[in-house]
Amino acid sequence: MAQQAPAGPRAVLPQQVSASAWFVQGDAALGSPANRNFISNAGFIVTPAGVVVIDALGSPQLARDLLAQIARITPQPVTHVVVTHYHADHVYGLQEFRKHGARIVAHRAAIDYIQSDTAAQRLRVSRTDLAPWIDDSTELVVPDQWIDGATELVVGGRRIALQPVGPAHTPEDIVVFLPDEGVLFAGDLVFRGRVPFVGQADSRQWIAALESLLKLQPKVVAPGHGALSTTARDDLQLTRDYLVYLREKMGEAAREMEPFDEAYARTDWSRFEQLPLFRAANRMNAYNTYLLMERQGR
Repeated sequence: MAQQAPAGPRAVLPQQVSASAWFVQGDAALGSPANRNFISNAGFIVTPAGVVVIDALGSPQLARDLLAQIARITPQPVTHVVVTHYHADHVYGLQEFRKHGARIVAHRAAIDYIQSDTAAQRLRVSRTDLAPWIDDSTELVVPDQWIDGATELVVGGRRIALQPVGPAHTPEDIVVFLPDEGVLFAGDLVFRGRVPFVGQADSRQWIAALESLLKLQPKVVAPGHGALSTTARDDLQLTRDYLVYLREKMGEAAREMEPFDEAYARTDWSRFEQLPLFRAANRMNAYNTYLLMERQGR
């Protein structure tokens, strides 16, 4: 039997999710040269006066691919790019949108990360680990417009709500809601059908942010990672329930001063262990939550 040729990298293929909104889905994987760092999602809203993009994907080439796809859908230019948060897989494409005249919008809390040694080091490592897609010409782009609170962006008569919800996954988290069509771009507050990367996040605030998103009652949720959701409540609750479980189990261990390795080994992870990236993310998530619960004293 002839062997099938290996599949190429995932293409940037938008799917329409409402009258105005479109969604692009990346791989449920770690970033690599093979996938071009296409591991996060993006979206865009088409209006009669321009296009608003949500997140810029993980490399300049991916951004060029997204711009080409947008041009096939509408002759309108990209006027704005809203950054849900400044993690590399969502922002390394920003420079391509700026070249095309788009205005970059982000929460002011991102400035600490943009100016940090951590961001500079991440870019240096990415130029090696993600070459040739990230190289010496790749830049970390500073926004043109900072927001500090809830902001309404009106383009071509479309009302687009920009709602800060951090500190949660990051200090600068923003969600984008198209209220007339019930579409929520949730950024990395929602990882659909996979284990999230918690990192140094304030999981208590993250849980509170998810509760606030549930109150919006969206019809469709575009997560930061994973497939589009038309079962918004279930998918928001999966991320929330995972974070609650981490805090419950690691908080119990921290209170009892139980060593982390012992606490991790005795915890029943069966509800989540079949989710994609469980092995890559869960132990570190649990460890970071254990340290957080020690600091919070609960």
